[in-house]
Amino acid sequence: MITGELRNKVDRLWLEFWQGGITNPLTVIEQITFLMFMRMLDITETRNELRHNRKEKGKSFKGVFGANNQDIRWQHLRKVGGDSLLPLVRDRAFPHMKQIADKESTFGRYMEEAQLLIQKPQLLVKAVEMINELPLDKGDIKGDLYEYLLGKLTTAGVNGQFRTPRHIIRMMVDMTDPDPKWTVCDPACGTAGFLVTVMEHLLENHSSKQGVIEHENGEKTYTGDLLEPYWKHIRSDMFWGFDFDSTMLRIAAMNMMLHGVDNPKILYADSLSKTLHEAHPEMAENRFDLILTNPPFKGSLDFEGVHPSLTRKVKTKKTELLFLALMVRMLKPGGVCAAIVPDGVLFGSSNAHKDVRKLLIDECELQGVISMPSGVFKPYAGVSTAVLIFMKGSETKNVWYYDMEADGLSLDDKREPVEENDIPDVVERWKKRNPKKDTDRKKKAFFVPVDEIRENGYDMSINRYKEIEYEEIEYDPPKTILKRLNNLEMDIQKDLNELEVMLG
Repeated sequence: MITGELRNKVDRLWLEFWQGGITNPLTVIEQITFLMFMRMLDITETRNELRHNRKEKGKSFKGVFGANNQDIRWQHLRKVGGDSLLPLVRDRAFPHMKQIADKESTFGRYMEEAQLLIQKPQLLVKAVEMINELPLDKGDIKGDLYEYLLGKLTTAGVNGQFRTPRHIIRMMVDMTDPDPKWTVCDPACGTAGFLVTVMEHLLENHSSKQGVIEHENGEKTYTGDLLEPYWKHIRSDMFWGFDFDSTMLRIAAMNMMLHGVDNPKILYADSLSKTLHEAHPEMAENRFDLILTNPPFKGSLDFEGVHPSLTRKVKTKKTELLFLALMVRMLKPGGVCAAIVPDGVLFGSSNAHKDVRKLLIDECELQGVISMPSGVFKPYAGVSTAVLIFMKGSETKNVWYYDMEADGLSLDDKREPVEENDIPDVVERWKKRNPKKDTDRKKKAFFVPVDEIRENGYDMSINRYKEIEYEEIEYDPPKTILKRLNNLEMDIQKDLNELEVMLG
């Protein structure tokens, strides 16, 4: 997340837009995103040049700018300044950014109606200067920035629109270990954080030693040279995401394109509604190998708008329950889902809560429940959450539990780095899990037989099954403690008397 000096830079950038006459928060977010994308295009172009020169020595590199547009790359724009910058960006760089997008592609569809609304030269100069200082080449800062900007909206958080922390996404991706032949979906994709992380996972795990470029600063670029047989599938058919926020979809399309996925299926749709089933029936049922998502927690829908195939399974208005039914429907047999849910899903007493738990246990294989600390989503929300991992079309026999107590960041609103971090242990133990060996419920990870969960009314909460080992603490006898307190009081009175004498 954005903190400290970086937060101050973003605040100053926001203020510049406000003073420059652009006061609609959504418009500010969109305009900042366009400029970030221009810079990221240049960063990506430089990386692609490195990859090309490594793999195709001696052959010319065309890229997205070509020989005639080198002057509209970010590395040149940031040096222009003055009144010359606005016409260069407005008349050449921005139209070129729209032009390079295939109108049939996802990115092209969302950029077709995009407009550069910055009309004041000085505002553009300051915006370029500030965006140039953001570390966009380090991690998924674009999503962090969007999350922080979203927090400035008066409606932020009403529908649970909070970006999932990157390290939690990475944990879920590493645990499910995506295959390049799979089809992957996030039915509430937002800025495509899960999908982008899957792409990064593929690159890191399918690059040969020769395909890893080490930079002077110690960072590495993974070329994904071992993915050659799968690139057509990856670029056009592998990634699917649905959302009904057009600004998020535009950012998601940019994000995926910058990570090498030219035409992801990022679609405008309400995943829970009848419209998804009508518009994309081939995607609505038995379609995906992997679903990764953090669906909205606090939403509530009208029964009439929800597809009946979901309400037949779980009769409720609660989005967190409906999304679980949706994901079971969307998975193909043998497909796996990893989803973040509020703890209430695990033990809620309503019929709908019990029905969704029965669905996961009796009609799927509930493989894992990772209980996360309540501070994971701070400062935006303090709700306790868990990660559920389940497979469609398989039988639940034993459920793996993990009690995560730390995620590498403080669990207060500051969320500063700390040494305690269970995430590497979660991933390692998940890969080595064994129901015959992992039986000690006093440890962080253990298995619970499914019959026991059924006997407990399908209660899936970790507190129902974890055994807490209490340490007996011996205290001194009360008379000894009282004597110690009396001696301490006498020492204090003696010091006060000496001080009174000194003061005369």
